[in-house]
Amino acid sequence: MSFSASVLTLYPEMFPGALGLSLAGRALETGTWSLEAIQIRDFASDRHRTVDDTPAGGGAGMVMRADVLAKAIDHTSLPGDPRPRLLMSPRGKPLTQARVRELAAGPGVVIVCGRFEGVDQRAIEARGLEEVSIGDFILSGGEPAALALLDAVVRLLPGVMGNAVSGDEESFENGLLEHPHYTRPQEFEGRQIPEVLTSGNHKKIAAWRRAEAEKLTKERRPDLLAAHPLVK
Repeated sequence: MSFSASVLTLYPEMFPGALGLSLAGRALETGTWSLEAIQIRDFASDRHRTVDDTPAGGGAGMVMRADVLAKAIDHTSLPGDPRPRLLMSPRGKPLTQARVRELAAGPGVVIVCGRFEGVDQRAIEARGLEEVSIGDFILSGGEPAALALLDAVVRLLPGVMGNAVSGDEESFENGLLEHPHYTRPQEFEGRQIPEVLTSGNHKKIAAWRRAEAEKLTKERRPDLLAAHPLVK
């Protein structure tokens, strides 16, 4: 069974976007995964296809209506659908590589892309949406975040990466940032490839890479070391 992704959005033309290229694009063509983009406006009941309204209690901006969004979700995710329902939201739980792996091991995802000031809380609660954030910053809408999440997931699907082992030592896989990489030429603008990498001693190479990963993580992301004390 292929991985099935359904994205609810006001801008379905944004999909597949970059996901139609490179590894994800080839996997999409071969049926390793599927993608459908659903226009939320199609579930509005008025002739203007209104999906938003003013916030209760006042304030700036508009809020996505619970009734319209719920109809779109019900149409997309029928009773018994095992796929998790995600809402891309800056207030969501930060997306981690561990969560990406969990999603990649499942049957697919239903992703809601928010717009405006946010989504009516009643829709989030009534339809069991899991709020997910890709970082502490604000986007114009959930679509770019959904594309990023799907890219992270799809590359882990069986057969997508040419060498399945290539993902094992990447950043966040073991609680560390990834070590530096080098390739030819041997010298570039006076900078040499570290001698250990051309020594042929795999044990020393592995130790060097581990040490460099720990050094980078300590300098740039000490929070990762705090969260994974066993990797210190």
